[in-house]
Amino acid sequence: MPGTLRSRVRSVARTDIITDEREFADLGPAWDRLYRSCAAVTAFQSHAWLHSWWLSYGTPGRLRLVVVREGGELRAVAPLMLVRRPLPVLVPLGGAISDYADVLLDDERADRWAALLADGLSAAARTALIDFREVRPGGAVERIYACWRGPRRRVGDSLCLELPAASMEELVGRLPSAKAQRVRAKLRKLTALGVRQRVVGLDEVDTALRRLLELHRLQWQDRKVTSEHLQERFSEHLVRSVVPMVRSGDAVVTEFRLDDAVVAVDLTLLSPRLAGGYLYGAHPRLRERKADVAVMLLDACSRHTEAGGRGTLSLLRGDEPYKRHWRPEPVVNQRLLLARRRTAPLMSAVVCDVAARRRGKQLLRSWKERGGGGP
Repeated sequence: MPGTLRSRVRSVARTDIITDEREFADLGPAWDRLYRSCAAVTAFQSHAWLHSWWLSYGTPGRLRLVVVREGGELRAVAPLMLVRRPLPVLVPLGGAISDYADVLLDDERADRWAALLADGLSAAARTALIDFREVRPGGAVERIYACWRGPRRRVGDSLCLELPAASMEELVGRLPSAKAQRVRAKLRKLTALGVRQRVVGLDEVDTALRRLLELHRLQWQDRKVTSEHLQERFSEHLVRSVVPMVRSGDAVVTEFRLDDAVVAVDLTLLSPRLAGGYLYGAHPRLRERKADVAVMLLDACSRHTEAGGRGTLSLLRGDEPYKRHWRPEPVVNQRLLLARRRTAPLMSAVVCDVAARRRGKQLLRSWKERGGGGP
């Protein structure tokens, strides 16, 4: 099989390392079936998202998909790529624009697939460290970590904030009385202004996403913004991935109209256990009209999640003050480091770097609190 190195055979199950980009593309239908049988996945592990990400951000020759098949069906996948600098490391596909990383395991006999996938990962790693960043607690890769036979370490990663997947009225009901009254007043203000929300149909998703990015650029004009969101490669990735995700029910795009003009567009990603507002664009006109954009977006997101059987409405990464207003639960993503004996020194180097960076941030925060950040 072109681009595939067989690494292990057990019974009728087979573990392969796929390096060929065409094979990655062709895995779509089998990957989607596996995705539907893995409850821990997030939308960032869908084939549409990761294959599109690879087309925009991947480096030729660095693809490493470790897969387990049985009876022609895909039972497990670790979607990785090789990074050579500053250290040789296998990292998850999806990069910095993905809020969660994970592997996919068929929930039926998941421990068996995890053991086979761990063997395949060990073979794929060779002289590289395996570095799973941004793993949500309860992720499937925790099974790999549990059965890993070499050196391993777990450290904290980004902070995410989570709410229960409930109706807007229930979310408001969780707030102190005074805050709840203010939110209800803001909702009435949106109604009085005539702001209307509408889920975008599949044939309109492409246009709506491009409008989202235009509004996103406009709302952050002359302010600090995530520069990657303004790049053409990000735009191409978003449109290419989200259209099939909307088709399969893994994403929903909502537009907001005021005076018959689209003034905001929101992209919410959906998965079996959680949903999260990924990106939005809002015209400055909304704020000029005293519309609370955060309340408007959360109202829309809650409508997509309350009837879907999901337990969590994730505000995704970041500890922005406006998120804290909703009394969310802080959840720290994990960083799981897996090494072979020969790569244990690389793992130690990464752990030391993490500790040094964390200490540096603490010192900087302490200095600012003492007034060192003033003019």
